Amino acid sequence: MGDRFNLRYVLSFGLCGSAITEFIFGTLTEWLHFYNVYFYCVLWVINGLLQSTVWPCVVAIMGNWFGKSGRGFVFGLWSACASVGNILGAFLASSVLKYGYEYAFLVTSVVQFAGGVVVFFALLTSPKEIGLSDPSETGLRSVTRDSDSQRPLMSDDEDELCEEYSSIQQQEEEPEPQPKAIGFLQAFCLPGVLPYSLAYACLKLVNYSFFFWLPFYLSNNFGWKEVQADRLSVWYDVGGIVGGTVQGLISDLLGKRAPVLVVSLLLAMGALVGYSHSPNDQIVNGALLATTGFLIGGPSNMISSAISADLGRQEALQNSQQALATVTGIVDGTGSIGAAAGQYLVSLIESKFGWMCVFYFFIVMTGCSVLFIIPLLFREIRSLCRDSQARTHQL
Repeated sequence: MGDRFNLRYVLSFGLCGSAITEFIFGTLTEWLHFYNVYFYCVLWVINGLLQSTVWPCVVAIMGNWFGKSGRGFVFGLWSACASVGNILGAFLASSVLKYGYEYAFLVTSVVQFAGGVVVFFALLTSPKEIGLSDPSETGLRSVTRDSDSQRPLMSDDEDELCEEYSSIQQQEEEPEPQPKAIGFLQAFCLPGVLPYSLAYACLKLVNYSFFFWLPFYLSNNFGWKEVQADRLSVWYDVGGIVGGTVQGLISDLLGKRAPVLVVSLLLAMGALVGYSHSPNDQIVNGALLATTGFLIGGPSNMISSAISADLGRQEALQNSQQALATVTGIVDGTGSIGAAAGQYLVSLIESKFGWMCVFYFFIVMTGCSVLFIIPLLFREIRSLCRDSQARTHQL
């Protein structure tokens, strides 16, 4: 939808529609004393469908504004919005929870609806809306035409000058062809989309399992109070924010994404082993959490934002084709399948084998994500070697 319709409309519709659904789910049903499990299931499926419009659209909009040269750092810093939203959302909900759970849904849905309204009236989806061209490797530039810049200020033949000016004016008046959105299967078959989608499915499983299960694990395993566990779990988000920014910057300097991802994920497997043996000490636990978040949350943020934008703007696409939102939706949607399966598997493994086996499961999933990226790693290493040899020959 984001590649076929105005991104601002799709994004606003998803935000406002999801806010209304959440209000009905958590607030209106309580006020009316209407409780039905099937009604709740239908509402939550609709809510997930509406929320799924948001991330592909915002990545597509960011991709319109920023070129590839600085995309890793910009997207790494920007994708921290998800972790910041987790922190602010938990704080906002807990601040009104004493009045009843329905007010937690009420406050968050009102804020979300207001955000959708702001997006509808204020968001610029592309530089072209304010007279700028698409971002180059170094940033944004004003719209200029080569024929204008190369045309002499004075000409001996005034007739030729008038004819040239008329032809230029006609070219400027001709509307530029609008890019056409490619199909779902065509986007799925683009180079790199399938490997990164499968890698993100494994990685999002681990990442979201930490989001949802970490407070429960801290309370259950160490006997800490829920308030202490909630506050301590924030350090995982903090590590993810820093990790996405730093690793994105490194990938920009290197010019390649896969080597940074593989190194981080290999270190993450060791961090998971270390965290599974964390002592009953909140300071040590928080430090290990931040390190684990840095090494897992960082690659997760990169794949869902900067790498998705790279895949949607790759050379395999023609200039007349548009695939950024579609590719982002495929990557994020595949990741969500892994995350959904993970929530069931974590509860099943924990109940039958204990928390240590859950961490072994996380390590295996992180290793699987590395395996899916390895073919891309070899390709990018070969590219780096060719570039290095070319520079050596030039010198």
